[in-house]
Amino acid sequence: MKFDTPATTNPIDRGRVVGIPHDRIDGAAKVTGTAPYAYERHDAAPKPAYGWIVGSAIASGTIRSIDLKAAEAAPGVLGIVTYENAGPLEKGDFNTARLLGGPKVEHYEQAVALVVADTLENARDAAKLVQIDFAPATGRFDLAGERANAVKPKASFGSEPDTSVGDFDGAFAKAAVKVDQTYTTPDQSHAMMEPHATIAAWNGDMLTLWTANQMVAWGVGDVAKTLKIKKENVRIVSPYIGGGFGSKLFVRADALLAALGARQVGRPVKVAIARPQIPNNTTHRPATIQRIRLGADRNGVIDAIAHDVWSGDLPGGGPETAAQQTRLLYRGANRITTHRLATLDLPEGNAMRAPGEAVGLLALEVAMDELAEACGVDPVELRIRNDVQFDPEAGPQRPFSSRKLVECLRQGADRFGWNRRNPKPGQVRDGRWLVGMGMASAFRNNLVQTSGARVGVDAEGRVTVETDMTDIGTGTYTIIGQTAAEMLGVPLEAVTVKLGDSRFPVSAGSGGQWGANSSTAGVYAACMALRAKLAEKAGFAADQTDFEDGLVKQGNRSQKLGALAGREGLWAEDKMEYGDLEKRYAQATFGAHFCEVGVDVDTAEVRIRRMGGAFAAGRILNPKSARSQVIGAMTMGAGAALMEELVVDTRFGFFVNHDMAEYQVPVHADIPQQDVLFVDELDDKSSPMKAKGVGELGICGAGAAVANAIYNATGVRLRDYPLTIDKLLRHADGTAIA
Repeated sequence: MKFDTPATTNPIDRGRVVGIPHDRIDGAAKVTGTAPYAYERHDAAPKPAYGWIVGSAIASGTIRSIDLKAAEAAPGVLGIVTYENAGPLEKGDFNTARLLGGPKVEHYEQAVALVVADTLENARDAAKLVQIDFAPATGRFDLAGERANAVKPKASFGSEPDTSVGDFDGAFAKAAVKVDQTYTTPDQSHAMMEPHATIAAWNGDMLTLWTANQMVAWGVGDVAKTLKIKKENVRIVSPYIGGGFGSKLFVRADALLAALGARQVGRPVKVAIARPQIPNNTTHRPATIQRIRLGADRNGVIDAIAHDVWSGDLPGGGPETAAQQTRLLYRGANRITTHRLATLDLPEGNAMRAPGEAVGLLALEVAMDELAEACGVDPVELRIRNDVQFDPEAGPQRPFSSRKLVECLRQGADRFGWNRRNPKPGQVRDGRWLVGMGMASAFRNNLVQTSGARVGVDAEGRVTVETDMTDIGTGTYTIIGQTAAEMLGVPLEAVTVKLGDSRFPVSAGSGGQWGANSSTAGVYAACMALRAKLAEKAGFAADQTDFEDGLVKQGNRSQKLGALAGREGLWAEDKMEYGDLEKRYAQATFGAHFCEVGVDVDTAEVRIRRMGGAFAAGRILNPKSARSQVIGAMTMGAGAALMEELVVDTRFGFFVNHDMAEYQVPVHADIPQQDVLFVDELDDKSSPMKAKGVGELGICGAGAAVANAIYNATGVRLRDYPLTIDKLLRHADGTAIA
């Protein structure tokens, strides 16, 4: 099925199952410990051996020699994989660095060996006995120091690194009010609870990986390419992943080394990347330097807007596209965005929840707050004045498919009590706490991907859905079940959902905020194909047939769904593909964040008192799980504002705070109250579901709302994230914070 014209009324619009809050159908399995995560698949691969990864002790250079004698003689050791005995390997399309290093070392903690033993403890202990002689080379580890050497990168996901419209320099020079500031964000870790883990088993030439992977089809392709085997000889099974946040979009070292280890020792091998290895071995969100210039009239109406971004990555990597939202969020006839990429020998930078917008809005929305203050305009009103209903780079010929930013701003402000805010910083006290409110817009592009599914119904009228779509804790099982139930007229309890197996039809996968909308649209397509088959068996016209209460109906005639399926059952498979609507219409999700903080007058300790937000993201498929996604994303945004930072040792090129003891993330006590409002919206140009993604929207702008609240509380403007106590004290002028 192809979606190339706006959606009209369809079965999803009935709203009997879709759009209704539902408990997650996988919830019971998760809370009882019966959900089969990758590292626990002993049912499928019994008596596995255990692998322990040995990481590089240098960030750049080569391996002179590897001495395995002591490790091979250690108790329980079955084999050791290195580049010397792994056989010829390619590099996957989605990996910047090789997953098995040597003799060249590309970054600190790059996997250079895997020790396989009969127990985890024996593998870990033997790994300490592997002797590697490194030849270190001079590396580049400091973004600020390499900023001058940064270059214009290649296009990323079809988006050019630079854009320019009008005469920015001329308009900015004439502007009555100007903002010209630089903001910095640090490297950040995904910090998910569940580590990267895999069990690998070979059956002749056939490789099966039970692994934690968000994009199953991508994973199959990269494993096959890396090992130089046929794609049809690789099966990936990933029904339960746990947290990923982008770090599990691509195959990582655990999967490759488990496969190599299993091939070497002739039995299944399980590998988990140890927690202290994850920040340096896997991917992270790269640090940025961002310069933003805004030129407006005295009423705050923007005429000139520029956003320049510097980030870094390994050779062959890509930029953090932090100016993406600036191209679409606000008006301004004269505009520039640029991205520059520095070569750094740090671990691989790549996608982390809402890549681009998450850090871009940390800068842009603070700059907007600064503009509001300079113009004497309320921050909410300033954003409303700069709303635009079309792509401001393309002009009115490319309108937004649906854009409810103003509704989010107004409804969110009313709900939060924004009118009680004192616009003058440092004026509100509650005991020893200075209290302030801040806000920010939320924006995330709406992306869709081709997605397929297979749907069947049996003689009992029970529906089964199969797709290689994954669930990273987002509620995918439930929304896919809801879609099939709505389309075929059965209760949610009558639907079985099977996910995350490469034997199933290829889906969109979980990433880019495209997963929910795209995967359910694929299920919609398969259900439409099944509806046509069932209608034909019933002797009904497909376009005049209703499916409800387990019946297939036309007029006053009806037949039971199960009876039509028959003893053998009936199946259909299809996929949803997309035309050019996304080119004809700008498509995005919008929101407004609000935050109230308290700042201790003596210590400068920051406490979030409450957060709120209003969001427009098309049809909300399951409001219960969508709210959970948004509050989780808001929490991550608060973490980015106040505490999250991978600290780089610029002498040796590694992240020093590489565990959960020293890499700080928010906990429940840090954010006592969160409120989420979904603004009613149906986007008929997004998909037949009329939905859009929401899982990443909640992080976009959340941290800037915290930063702006701190300024309102204290009068101290910080532009270097995270906004820690030492920075507040260092920049305080003595009037607001002692």
